[in-house]
Amino acid sequence: MFRMRKQPLLVFFFILVASFGSAQTASVMGVITGDDGSLPNATVELVGTSMSTVSNESGQYQFSDVPYGRYTIRSSFTGYKVSTQSILISETKPYTVNFELPSMMLDEIVVSGSLKEMKKLDSPVPIEVYQPTYFKRNPTPNIYEALQNVNGVRPQLNCNVCNTGDIHINGLEGPYTMILIDGMPIVGGLSSVYGLSGIPNSMIERIEVVKGPASTLYGSEAVGGLINVITKKTANVPLLSIDAFATSWQEYNVDVALKTRWSKRITSLTGINYFNYKNPKDVNGDNFTDVTLQDRVSVFQKWNLSRKENRVMSLAVRYLYEDRWGGEMHWTPEYRGGDSVYAESIYTNRWEVVGVYQIPTKEKLLLSYSANAHDQNSVYGNTKYNAKQNIGFAQLVWDKKIGRHDFIAGSALRYTYYDDNTAATSDPVSGANLARETWLPGVFVQDELGVNEFIKVLGGIRFDYNSNHGSIFTPRAALKWSPNTKNVFRLNAGTGYRVVNLFTEEHAALTGSREVVIEEELRPETSYNINLNYIRRFYWKESFSFGLDASSWYTYFTNQILPDYDTDPDKIIYDNLDGYSVSRGAAINGDFDIGNRVTGNIGATYMDVFVVEEQNGAIRRYKPVLTESWSGIWSLTYKFPKLRVNLDYTGNLYGPMRLPTLGHLDPRANKSPWWSIQNIQITHRTK
Repeated sequence: MFRMRKQPLLVFFFILVASFGSAQTASVMGVITGDDGSLPNATVELVGTSMSTVSNESGQYQFSDVPYGRYTIRSSFTGYKVSTQSILISETKPYTVNFELPSMMLDEIVVSGSLKEMKKLDSPVPIEVYQPTYFKRNPTPNIYEALQNVNGVRPQLNCNVCNTGDIHINGLEGPYTMILIDGMPIVGGLSSVYGLSGIPNSMIERIEVVKGPASTLYGSEAVGGLINVITKKTANVPLLSIDAFATSWQEYNVDVALKTRWSKRITSLTGINYFNYKNPKDVNGDNFTDVTLQDRVSVFQKWNLSRKENRVMSLAVRYLYEDRWGGEMHWTPEYRGGDSVYAESIYTNRWEVVGVYQIPTKEKLLLSYSANAHDQNSVYGNTKYNAKQNIGFAQLVWDKKIGRHDFIAGSALRYTYYDDNTAATSDPVSGANLARETWLPGVFVQDELGVNEFIKVLGGIRFDYNSNHGSIFTPRAALKWSPNTKNVFRLNAGTGYRVVNLFTEEHAALTGSREVVIEEELRPETSYNINLNYIRRFYWKESFSFGLDASSWYTYFTNQILPDYDTDPDKIIYDNLDGYSVSRGAAINGDFDIGNRVTGNIGATYMDVFVVEEQNGAIRRYKPVLTESWSGIWSLTYKFPKLRVNLDYTGNLYGPMRLPTLGHLDPRANKSPWWSIQNIQITHRTK
């Protein structure tokens, strides 16, 4: 009888335990939202478990029968940052955990549109941002070559002997592009031809590209656009990084970056770049080097000082030495400057200083300054060109926000010293040396008004006084309308003004292959520009996102100075245009992400660049030389996560352009074919 009673008790006990055990679970639910509302098909997972789900059309998700315990819940959606939250489940009840995912697009920071850090989405000025990872898909030894994969931007080699070059934006010649380092006009004039090849990739945080005039903030010479190289902050770099590569043509490049912490407040970043190519090649059999031989070293150091209230203070210095030559295959240095064996040889010594100091006052006052010296010793056959250029720059900016108004006001002073051994710096009567000195003081003000949460308007004016050419007035206006974070419209208009330095900007004037003729004293150029930009992001489910960036522009020039190769095949004639010229066109960019496995971007640009002038009583319209109508770029990456391998496929495509020839008897084609450079890279990551 006793055993008969014990069995029901045991059964009851096990039922009670099972019931109690099954009750040790709970449900977790919530809503996933983004900047524009709910996010359907967002991924939600309990980290460390096999439990995962996706949100429904309303952005809602739910987990059932979650055992007691402490968990980390992670939510992700393409185009948004991953978000995590911790939760302790200790009671049998529904738990609510909501996620508001921040957009990656919202968090991207830019400075080029307003001289201060702001979110890219908030900027009325369209700014393209390129991170170092973008350029690592096709490694190059310098920033000049890396820009070949930016839509609408084309590095152009102006000489197939010495390989000097500049950067074209939207079909405009290199001198219309302002190159900045940390917002300072470091590269320009003489150094725009050679200085771009010495910026080491190891020091670059990001590159910002503004297409169109930016004269109000950066001076009148920012006519076609600007490229702002933002260097790394010392807090954002590892203690040591080394990047090196070699090619089958025996090109060698080494980048070294070293971080040093001197005290709790002082840190420094030292970057060293060395590039060497000493292997002459003549694949086409013309007895001339196909690629210029180079031996270049660049040393960069940046110091940051931590101050109270996060005030800014930094100082950067850089030194560059380069020895390059190209010419006949059997040329050696003892032939330098002679006429028996032709070659073009350039020795370059250059130093730079860039600094920023925030003045310790209640108002936000930022003092920026820079200085550089460029010493070039060069020969083009037996034509010697020795030049020195010194540039000093200082700028004080007041940043003030009053209500919905965001003011920027400032004053700037730029001093340029230039001297060479040509007629450009000699007295026309006595022949005595007469170095050129230019003082360029200026003041500017800009107001950015937030009309409401969707509309921003911007207006700015700048007044400069050029000691050689007088007053310069450059206004600017912009409108941004963003009905939501997925759609942004921007309309910008402005003017530009540029003083031409012929011998520093036109390499063809130095080669000696043609006689240089300057018809009259060259007057400054003036330009007027308007451009429209539209950005849109698309999301399909959780695994696919697509970004669209479309632009159109129209630029009108007066007094433009263009080299005339056509009138006389033995001459290059320089004169102010008796008429006008136009650069207009459209560009489209697309970037995509498919399941974080396939990423990439593709872009295309159409340009209609033409000149209209009066010749012998008749109106003539023609296309300038070395200007293409079509161009395109692409960059695709496929990831193999298990193998830790990435496959990159990058390339560009350029349409035909008119080429300068030596008249009707020249057997060479007067038009280039379509041409493309394509690269494939396989990268394996170690653990």
